[in-house]
Amino acid sequence: MVAVLGGLGAACAWAVALVCSSRSTRLLGPWSVLAWVMLVGLAVTVPGLVVAGLPELDAEALALLAVGGFGNVGGLLLLYTALRTGKVGIVGPIVSTEGAIAAVVAILAGESVAAGTGATLALIVVGIVLAGIDRQAEAEVAGGSRPVGRAALLALAAAFAFGAGIYATGRVGEELPIAWAVLPARLVGVVAVAIPLVLSSRLRLTRRAVPLVVAGGIAEVVGFALFALGARDGIAVSAVLASQFAGIAAVAAFVLFHERLTRVQVAGAATIAAGVALLSWLQA
Repeated sequence: MVAVLGGLGAACAWAVALVCSSRSTRLLGPWSVLAWVMLVGLAVTVPGLVVAGLPELDAEALALLAVGGFGNVGGLLLLYTALRTGKVGIVGPIVSTEGAIAAVVAILAGESVAAGTGATLALIVVGIVLAGIDRQAEAEVAGGSRPVGRAALLALAAAFAFGAGIYATGRVGEELPIAWAVLPARLVGVVAVAIPLVLSSRLRLTRRAVPLVVAGGIAEVVGFALFALGARDGIAVSAVLASQFAGIAAVAAFVLFHERLTRVQVAGAATIAAGVALLSWLQA
């Protein structure tokens, strides 16, 4: 049940991050958004590091921390770049396959998943894809009004980067304090992105973007912390449930920005709800 709750919590947090980044990247550009999200995230993470103290790190833990850090930062940069020109309804569902990628990696690495649980995860993946489909966006693509080809490729690359990153985060979160599992991406982002932008005077920020990057940075940290917690009970289950953030983001866009939900998206949301209920029952 911890895997279910952790995955669902991470999905909600990452949906907030996705909605915020879909707006902030068009105001600041992907590099500045990534820098501010990482700076905010590091500030949020530091108190947890102080409380947790310095853990013992072996070679395997360091390797997993590196994969988790670079996978998350690389995935976010690709995602933000895709969102600058692509619509959330297309980019979101592609990126959300990260959970399936991480689940496959976990299973290949030896994590056991019961037959019923595996089938339910597959059902949830179908629901995630359906919930993220945006027919209007597809029509715009067909009409040639959006450069979706590049955005889709960037989103697919982001999915693989995230898949590797969240698997590594889940693994390291089994052994280390949650704050240390969350730290690598924030540290890599600040050192490799934020500091160079500051030194070159290219770090941008506007008043309209401030609440978006702050909320996005906090949501990213909360999402990874909840995922790492859930992954202690099962990486595959937590990863697939966390990846439904695209469907949640579609609902949030409907409420906040009055974007209409299609029948396919409603069917996807219903499929996800049924799958989560069944998975919760199986886990219990």
